[in-house]
Amino acid sequence: MIEVQDMKMVIALRPQVVNAGAFANNVYWDRSNWNHERVLFVVGDTDVIVGSTDTDTPPFVEECDTVGGGYTAVTGAALSAVIGALDDNKLFAIDIDLRKTHKRYGRVNAPTAGDSVGANLAIVVILSKGEIGPKDAAGQGLAELVTA
Repeated sequence: MIEVQDMKMVIALRPQVVNAGAFANNVYWDRSNWNHERVLFVVGDTDVIVGSTDTDTPPFVEECDTVGGGYTAVTGAALSAVIGALDDNKLFAIDIDLRKTHKRYGRVNAPTAGDSVGANLAIVVILSKGEIGPKDAAGQGLAELVTA
């Protein structure tokens, strides 16, 4: 078994730079049939703070039972602090055990950048240990899968 082939990757926030406001196209992901998720914050060059909803609140994951419903924060699923203005080219992660009681859909609460030149950020979600692991590129969230 090749464990990486039993995972699915989701781009929850496409790479972009934002100055003074919310990042665009922050999307939800479907957690059904997965046991674990890692929410990976990929930070590029930045000179501003990044938080959730504002620059005082550390980024956190929230969840909902329906696509358009009301999201609630996942207990303990927040970074320990905001992403700082000097955190260039770092990775931050939040791991969630989906074997515990969780709602079907997850998302990061409103990633927001402070006011200066801006912050480069992308968020990738890695879902793993599926009940039935996907074997094709699309099932793994990939545009292409090459196996050598």
